[in-house]
Amino acid sequence: MAKFKLFTEDSNKSPLRHLWRNFKSNHLALLGLWVFLFLTVLAMFAPLIAPYGINEQHNNSLILPPSWDDQGSVNFLLGTDGLGRDLLSRLMNGATMTFGLAIITALLTTLFGVILGILAALTKGWRSSVLNHLLDVTLAIPSLLLAIIIVAILGPGLMNTVWAIILSLLPQYIHSIRNIVSQEISKDYVIAHRLDGASKWRILLKGILPNIYEQIVLIFTMSLSTAILDIAALGFLQLGAQPPTAEWGAILAENLSLIYLAPWAVALPGFLLFITILSTNLVGDGLRQALQKRKAS
Repeated sequence: MAKFKLFTEDSNKSPLRHLWRNFKSNHLALLGLWVFLFLTVLAMFAPLIAPYGINEQHNNSLILPPSWDDQGSVNFLLGTDGLGRDLLSRLMNGATMTFGLAIITALLTTLFGVILGILAALTKGWRSSVLNHLLDVTLAIPSLLLAIIIVAILGPGLMNTVWAIILSLLPQYIHSIRNIVSQEISKDYVIAHRLDGASKWRILLKGILPNIYEQIVLIFTMSLSTAILDIAALGFLQLGAQPPTAEWGAILAENLSLIYLAPWAVALPGFLLFITILSTNLVGDGLRQALQKRKAS
């Protein structure tokens, strides 16, 4: 009876709870999730908890090293840049501009990509052929290069950067969602819904979407790391966020001339970018492995 009870309780677990159990068994993925959540909270509340304003200058503390250095000060934990601005405050606000903006960009890409991907999966005939060729052409161009081309057309700026990254990531999203939906359409449960007389949109909303949301979340995490890197890269190339905006890529570009005098001003934003992209990729890889385990069981 005990064995039967355990089996019954385990079988009653929801797919999401089963996915979480598989995910948390991966310690690296769990660590990446905690870092991801910390960065999310920091991006939301950085302007409120930063010790100084992002452009507040301290003329008596130019190029001050971090506080653990002998010449550092506890008033500026991560030191200052060439204009006497507190690096900790700028990096904290940079989380909002880089990581927070990347989340918004990835969410918008997900929204547009899911809608267009579903429509692409339902498209047949010559329209489907034309769409396939267009996707093949755009997928042959790296997303960053495509974003640079779009920014060159729209002009530099933070909002233009967002739209450029959305447009550069959309072809990958449409291609992935179209393939996923096309596979689901041919499954038995969709055929059963059709035999019951369900409409096409009811099958999509009530049948297909609940079965592919996990894949959508997985694609979202992968596109998020690309969005973070592209926002920082465009800021570094001075095509995205413009000085004195506190964006990690722009901070890197601003302090590049001080790499020998103040290496911390370059190393710290680079390290934050590395940690952010690494944690996002760990979460995405953990989700992929958890999905594989759930399907195998």
